[in-house]
Amino acid sequence: MKVSFVSEQTGSGGLNEYIKHHLTHNTSEVFGSDALSKFNFDSWIVALVLGLLFILWFGLAARKATAGVPSKGQAFVEIILEFIDGQVKDTFHGDRRTVTPLALTIFMWVVFMNTMDLLPLDLFGWLVHVTAGPEAAHHTYFRAVPTADLNTTFAISASVFFILIGHAISAKGAGGFGKELVTAPFHAHGVMKIVLVPVNLVMNIIEWLVKPVSLAMRLFGNMYGGELVFMLIAGLMGSIYTFVPGVLANAAWAIFHILIILLQAFIFMILTVVYIAGARESH
Repeated sequence: MKVSFVSEQTGSGGLNEYIKHHLTHNTSEVFGSDALSKFNFDSWIVALVLGLLFILWFGLAARKATAGVPSKGQAFVEIILEFIDGQVKDTFHGDRRTVTPLALTIFMWVVFMNTMDLLPLDLFGWLVHVTAGPEAAHHTYFRAVPTADLNTTFAISASVFFILIGHAISAKGAGGFGKELVTAPFHAHGVMKIVLVPVNLVMNIIEWLVKPVSLAMRLFGNMYGGELVFMLIAGLMGSIYTFVPGVLANAAWAIFHILIILLQAFIFMILTVVYIAGARESH
């Protein structure tokens, strides 16, 4: 259940200031103060920590795995592995030795990042308030849901994009892949084959770019929208008189949001596998 603690610092300025405060990233300057040299430190550190936790969890489970009666932890990990491998097997009909680990990593990492949306909305602000005081809390920003940051979803989808190109070149060769870009989907002979080269190239570029963009925007849109609903509930029902209705509303939305968390991770994973299968096929 997600419970929000509306701080006095953000609450005193009204709902708009409260939402604006929670939608502001903790931005760090890398090489300067211009926009291109900045990155969202909160999204980066949370995504990194969650990725390492996933590696640690599954790494330890693999080391402790036994051939006999599995422990509850091992059984749970095996259920996840079998589920992911089954989905990949149904979608991708080639060698799954690299595709299944990729699908598992994407699914679990996205689930971990999405689940951060179930943490108390004002938890980090409250911790800063307790340790450093109200003034520090008012000027400290931290968004705990990396997938509600477009930079994160585009970074993951960009990685998937380059993996797709790698699979296409691996299956068709660099020459075959390049030839397909200018000869498909519209096939012709003679002079028309040359005439259709720019048309085919533009169509293929659009087709290839739409894949990572759609992956990034779908995940970002759903998680950003879910995060915003939590903020609205907390901002509108943050007083002492509406505390109980606010808790009930947050609990109801959190239960429904669990489905979104899992569904969006599954969609991102399964579409990646579908795109890999398509990249290895010839037009």
